Amino acid sequence: MKKKIFYSELAYLFALVALAVGVMLMEKSDFGVSIVAAPSYLLYRIVSIALPWFTFGMAEYVLQFIILIALLLIIRSFKVTYLLSFATAVIYGLILDGAMLLGEYLPVTLPLRFVYYVLGMMICSTGVSLMFHTYISPEVYELFVKLVSRKFNFRISRCKTAFDCGCLITALAMSLIAFHGLVGINWGTIVCALINGWLIGRCSAVFEHFFEFRDAFQLRRFF
Repeated sequence: MKKKIFYSELAYLFALVALAVGVMLMEKSDFGVSIVAAPSYLLYRIVSIALPWFTFGMAEYVLQFIILIALLLIIRSFKVTYLLSFATAVIYGLILDGAMLLGEYLPVTLPLRFVYYVLGMMICSTGVSLMFHTYISPEVYELFVKLVSRKFNFRISRCKTAFDCGCLITALAMSLIAFHGLVGINWGTIVCALINGWLIGRCSAVFEHFFEFRDAFQLRRFF
C-alpha cells in the first residue's frame, strides 16, 4: 500500500487543536484532567476566583513561562529557539480557550461524561503522537524534559516520569491548599497516566502505517 503524504507543518497545527479539544473534553467529563494539564487547570481555577477574565489558556502559557525560566536556570544556557516553545504554548492556550468556549454548549449527563472522557483521552493521545512527527518546537513541557535529560545524562523516560510526578504533586498541593479537596484530579487522571503512553504508541503506529511525514517548507534548520 502506498503511503499518503502528511506534511509535518499540518501535523503541528492538528496536534495543537487535538490537544486543546481533548483537554476540553476531559475537563467537561469532570473525571480528572491529565497529569500535565492538572497544575495549569488548578492555577486557572484559583486565579479566576479573583480575576474572572483569567482563562485556562492563559494559565497554560503563564505556567509554561515559569517552567521555561526554571529550565534556563537549570541548564544555564539560552537559544532563541527555546522561545519558540513558549510561542507554541501561547498558540495552544488561545486554541484551548476557543475549545473551552465551545465546550460550554455541550450537554452534560453521566453517560455523556464517560463519552467525553474516553474521546478526550484518545484525542489527546492523537495530538501528542502528531507532535512527535513535526520539527516545530513543542510546548515547554516537552522541551524541559528533553533538555534536562540531556544536561544530566538522564534517561528521557525517567526524566518524563519524574516530571509527571512533579506535576501531580504540585497539582495535589494546589488543590488541597486552595479547595481543601481534590479539584481537577480524579480517577480519570490516574487511568490516563497509566495508559496514555500505550495510546500514544498505538496512534503513532497507525499514522506511520498510512502516512509518510514530510516537510512542506525548508524550515527545519531553524528549529
